[in-house]
Formats: sequence, C-alpha cells, structure tokens
Amino acid sequence: MRLHVQVCGRVQGVSFRYFVLSAARRLGLTGWVRNLPDGSVELIAEGPHADLDSLVEACRQGPSMARVDRVDVDWDEQSPQSRDFQIHL
Repeated sequence: MRLHVQVCGRVQGVSFRYFVLSAARRLGLTGWVRNLPDGSVELIAEGPHADLDSLVEACRQGPSMARVDRVDVDWDEQSPQSRDFQIHL
C-alpha cells in the first residue's frame, strides 16, 4: 500500500521530519518526508498496511515539542518509488 499524509499544526522546527524518518525506518517503510511552505509536513510512505497504520499513529503523536492539529491521510495502491525512507529538502 501507499500512503500520503499531510500533518498540520506546530510541526516545523520541532524535528518532526526526523521523528517520521526514524519511525518509518524502524517499520521498514520506504518513501520520503518534507516540510511544505504552508508550515505543514507532507510524507509518502509505502509498505504493509499494518506498518503504515503504525506510522500514521506516530504522526498523530509527533515528537514532544510538536503540536499536531490535523492529520490528513490518503491511501492508494503501492507503486514503488524508492528503496529507503528519506528527508526531502
């Protein structure tokens, strides 16, 4: 499965991308995460549905300094994009 997530709130400047990177790699997922100009964080992740669910739950919590107001989630069929999980600048 493929997952597209946009996380809104105080999610930039609080190590949110590194938090997602760590969680995704721990779960063995592939994809990327990046900051958006509107202050939100966007990510694409691919892997087993259960592991993607775990990543979404991690995003809802975020790192300790973050404040997550909203998590928008879209599911799609998997189309391999990358071999690991990265931060896009």
